Amino acid sequence: MAINAEKIGSEKYQKIIQAATKVFAEKGFYNSKVSDVAKEAQVADGTIYLYFKNKDDLLISIFEDSMDHFTASVQEEMSEAHGPVDRLRRFIRLHLELVREHPDTAQVLQIELRQSSKFMKEYAATKFRDYLDIISKILEEGQGLGHFKKDINPQIVKRAIFGAIDEMALEWVLMKKKKYSVDEVAQQLCTMFIDGLAA
Repeated sequence: MAINAEKIGSEKYQKIIQAATKVFAEKGFYNSKVSDVAKEAQVADGTIYLYFKNKDDLLISIFEDSMDHFTASVQEEMSEAHGPVDRLRRFIRLHLELVREHPDTAQVLQIELRQSSKFMKEYAATKFRDYLDIISKILEEGQGLGHFKKDINPQIVKRAIFGAIDEMALEWVLMKKKKYSVDEVAQQLCTMFIDGLAA
């Protein structure tokens, strides 16, 4: 059952996504029921199935919705950036700031999503590839302008950058007592990658 764009953009769809994010973050994906999400969203159980095929579909939709939000935020940030070095710095900082500002979403994406075998094995992850492509385009632009080393492979480095951000985001979510700030993490990662990539 394909969900049309009108439903995806609807207020009720977003309300269900927000409710599912809160429920999955609090109870864990496997311990949550669709009825829990319906109760949190204040809709009938059957309403959920007008928008989502099942609980796994809900989880994947949270991921896609968050990626759409991140991509829109990145595009806005990129429009104000001055060159590829500044773009890369803003990209890293923005990702980590969103982890801090949306802890429930971060909890679901960093912990619950990884435990879904359906997501890991079956999901095509088009939106994730789009995310990685943002990084590779920044790297390619930097190489073209002589800011970044010519001999780096953007296809490898984009995953290294994502891996570092993702690991620190996971650490941030899991830490009960925060040993360092998101700003410090962003600064350290920016220094490491920008200095390492510099031509």
